[in-house]
Order: sequence, then structure tokens, then C-alpha cells
Amino acid sequence: MTRRWLAFALLAFAACKKPAAPPPSATLTFVKEKTELRSLAPGDQIPVETVSGYDPYYKKVKRFRAVSLKKVLELGFAGEGPLEGKEFIFRASDGYAVYVRGALAVEDGGYIALQDLDVAGWEPIGPQQANPAPFYVFWSKPEQVDLESHPRPWQLVKIEMLRFEAAYPFTKPGDLPATDPAMVGYGLFRDRCFKCHAINREGGRVGPDLNVPKNVLEYRPEEQVRAYIKNPLDFRYSAMPAHPDFTDKDLDGLIAYFRAMKEHKHDAKE
Repeated sequence: MTRRWLAFALLAFAACKKPAAPPPSATLTFVKEKTELRSLAPGDQIPVETVSGYDPYYKKVKRFRAVSLKKVLELGFAGEGPLEGKEFIFRASDGYAVYVRGALAVEDGGYIALQDLDVAGWEPIGPQQANPAPFYVFWSKPEQVDLESHPRPWQLVKIEMLRFEAAYPFTKPGDLPATDPAMVGYGLFRDRCFKCHAINREGGRVGPDLNVPKNVLEYRPEEQVRAYIKNPLDFRYSAMPAHPDFTDKDLDGLIAYFRAMKEHKHDAKE
């Protein structure tokens, strides 16, 4: 009886030691002009590398298992021609949406991180201490640590190829010359603000819409808006980053853009 019990115990122990089946790979969805092209598990189809570099969110060197962002885009948008001149929106599951020019998206040093190699699971990231899974955009080169020039969206679930003006027509302040201050501000909003804020319900969902139901200049004085953009922490604790690099001309452009958009309201509820 003892031997039979021992044999059973050894068999049970051996069964427990078998490695668990790996979880199914997360997928990333690729969309062109609102038409879904495909969903892929990048780690299953692109060589996985170990990459490291200083991460400005973590404020230290991080190591990840990752795949080349350029190769991911080439696979996801196969047959769509050269990517350098395209425009993309990287969308996260939390509502964050960042506009990325094609030339930046295919830059050497860009990766999509699949696994954090420094901790079990993922080390929480950002002011909200979020879980970056399933995918985190990581830049490995020292010259790529600026979060404004090289955004690092986490919880990435979708990449869209589009023309910004066609996809988000209600963010544009009418047909104005490219040199008009409102158009300068429009470019800044697209490149720097769209990732968190919407205009006329088109854009990111992390921060408030800046035009409907009320334009930001309808409830905040212009000088206060300028100062808040420059350094939000002078007013309140929030996740909005400071913009110390914005010049007075940049802020003039943004204020001109907000002012112009008061005359171009569009609410999807209407």
C-alpha cells in the first residue's frame, strides 16, 4: 500500500512539474481608412529581440522582449507601398490616441515591447501606474528619449493608416492659408495634443474635449489657458505633461486655433 501511494505521489509531482501551455498571443489590429485589414500576433511572425535603453517613463534603463516596429508595420500594412510618407494613429485600449508620421514610425530604434524582462509580468507605468500590456512602444536609442518627439503609447491595441484631415475633418478650422496662426495651432494640436484631447469629439479621450459643448476659451481666460499648457502643475496635480518647449509663437497658434474652432462646433450627439 505504501509503495502504491509513493508511486502515485511521484506521478502527481511529475505532472505538476510539466510546463504550463503558453497563453495565446495577443493580437494587434491594423486598419486603413476605417477598413480593418488584419489582426496579427507580432511575436509569432516577427523575430523577437532583447532590447534595452533608458526609458523616460520609468526613469531608468529597461529591458524588453520586443519586435521591430518597422517590421510590424510592414507586415500589418503589407501591399500598401512605402510607409515613410504615410500617416498613422496608434490607439491604446484606455482611449489614448497618438498621431505618428510614417517617417518616424519606421525609424531605426523603434520597437513594440511584448514582455518586460526586469520583472514578472509588467512593471506599472506612468502617473496612473497602468499595466502596459499587451503592447508598449519602446525606443532604444539615446536620441529617442524625448516623449514629445518619440511617443511611447502603452496598452496598444490598434494601428490605423489614414490621412488625418480626412479621418478627423471636424478638427480643422476651415479653409485657411497654411501660414494662418490658427492653422499653425492646428498642426500643433494634431502633433502634440490630439493624443489626449478631442476637438468636436474627434481625438483622444484621456483629457477633456476642448471645443464641445463649450470651447475651452469660453470658460477659461486666454492667459490662463496659455499658462496651463506651459505647466499644468502650476494649477493642479494632473497627468497632463508640461510643455516647456512651446514658444510664445506656438502658444499664440494654439490660442488662435481654439478661438477659430469656436465658430466650427460639431457635436456627434446633434
